[in-house]
Amino acid sequence: METLKAKQKKTSTKKSVKITGAEAIIHCLLEEGVDLIYGYPGGAIMPVYDELYKFQDKLTHILTRHEQGATHAAQGYARVSGRVGVAMATSGPGATNLVTGLADAQIDSTPIVCITGQVPRHLLGSDAFQETDIVGISTPVTKWNHQITKASEIPEVMAKAFYIAKSGRPGPVLIDITKNAQFDELDFSYEKCTGVRSYKPVPQPNLDSIAEAAEAINNAKKPYIVWGQGIILGKAEEELKALVEKAGIPAAWTIMGESAIPTDHPLNVGMVGMHGNYGPNVLTNECDVLLAIGMRFDDRVTGKLDTYAKQAKVIHFEIDPAEVGKNVKPDIPILGNCKETLALLLPMIRENEHKEWKAEFDKKYEEEFETVIKNDIHPTKPGLTMGEVIEEINLASEHKAVMVTDVGQHQMIACRYAKFKETKSNITSGGLGTMGFALPAAIGAKQGAPERQVVAIIGDGGYQMTIQELGVIFQHNLGIKIVVLNNDHLGMVRQWQELFFERRYASTIMTNPDFVKIAEGYHIKSSRVSKRENLKATIQEMMAFEGPYFLEVVVEKEDNVFPMIPSGASVSDIRLK
Repeated sequence: METLKAKQKKTSTKKSVKITGAEAIIHCLLEEGVDLIYGYPGGAIMPVYDELYKFQDKLTHILTRHEQGATHAAQGYARVSGRVGVAMATSGPGATNLVTGLADAQIDSTPIVCITGQVPRHLLGSDAFQETDIVGISTPVTKWNHQITKASEIPEVMAKAFYIAKSGRPGPVLIDITKNAQFDELDFSYEKCTGVRSYKPVPQPNLDSIAEAAEAINNAKKPYIVWGQGIILGKAEEELKALVEKAGIPAAWTIMGESAIPTDHPLNVGMVGMHGNYGPNVLTNECDVLLAIGMRFDDRVTGKLDTYAKQAKVIHFEIDPAEVGKNVKPDIPILGNCKETLALLLPMIRENEHKEWKAEFDKKYEEEFETVIKNDIHPTKPGLTMGEVIEEINLASEHKAVMVTDVGQHQMIACRYAKFKETKSNITSGGLGTMGFALPAAIGAKQGAPERQVVAIIGDGGYQMTIQELGVIFQHNLGIKIVVLNNDHLGMVRQWQELFFERRYASTIMTNPDFVKIAEGYHIKSSRVSKRENLKATIQEMMAFEGPYFLEVVVEKEDNVFPMIPSGASVSDIRLK
């Protein structure tokens, strides 16, 4: 009988070999360089898990405690490593539990491939046990999906899945495989996909548009850059930095673009958006040329669209044609991968400085510092603030940690005050705003970059949505530092209720469990801090500890996050208090 190693050798040389569909799936993953899968087994995917058992020396499977955790872990892995994350689940509820992660990955352009089992082909449409039309359900939240009903389809569809997930603007792909296709045999050979008819993932740059953009930039008096995650996805960090420095342009970031340029770069002026910095928001409506690079003009960035940067000539660098003009109509659209388009632009740009214009950002920062920042990171009030916790983590990590945040007040505070020296350091749920994201995403981030420190910053609400993933951290002894900022509220909703609903705190006050005891139940080193005099030493202990560490920090119950652009208001209407 032919050995598995011999079969794999034949696969790698593209020769045909007869194997089952389940084994073919494993070979496809190996051919794509996959060495780590997150998932949860069940009846309809059991043949694949049986084959996976035989390949434990080549493929590591991480049993998450919930299928949603598998998708978020795959996201964290993809975002830090730059590779495609993989998640696997059974049919029915196993498949539907992936949907939140798929939607999150879709809107945040994260390349993941999800594989689901399905009932046998002859039972499709019969309402069989654990049958769900996951292809129909996931169509709106995937870049592509496909149901395999014949074993012979597996190699071509899997190759296409990985190509689509990682090419162009990345995104999630779901492959649903019926159980008969897993048991049936096929003559297996594998060829990686290098193109799909009618799918052009990277548009060809228009040199005339780039030249027009260069002229606008060279003649600008108040040029301004807002960059997004497209810089990181396109691996264009050096090109962006070169443009900023050559042209002397102040540059701000969306939360998904944070860390592409070091936080302390003199022309990095901070964050835009609802809880972004004062200057970057207000001065959007005073610049004469706005370069939007690898960002999609999300409503949390633009505020009221009919007042956003109306005085400016807008230059939009974007890889996805569907995003150009969707929210803000650019004067000069530049399609393509921003690494390529910025490289083409750079030689046309004159060296310049815009000292007076940059000074306006500095002045706004000083105003924000006195009104907001000083009180957040150097408070005089007796209770601890979220900002001072982030500042202590900055110091203890020497600005080198990967910070994974959940969704809420703590997310905005962490993104505002985290300091980064390296790219791919800020991992968060941006467009979907998924509570419960951080703990499983931190698992993926740590396994995607095991050499880096990973700190998960989580609120007491979101933490309890995926708290069961502590089991994965314990089982695999992952050295993640978990910090829960506990204010006994759903803080962001409570802030809105305070400001806009006359303090009617409807269903936002939480009675929480003993988080330290729960972590200790998972045999994770744990501490709780409620006094300022204990904060620095405990964070230093946490960061120096070998292995996982849980820290609960009790913070002020009714602190608010400022600045803030009220919903539906202009970026010029940002409030400092």
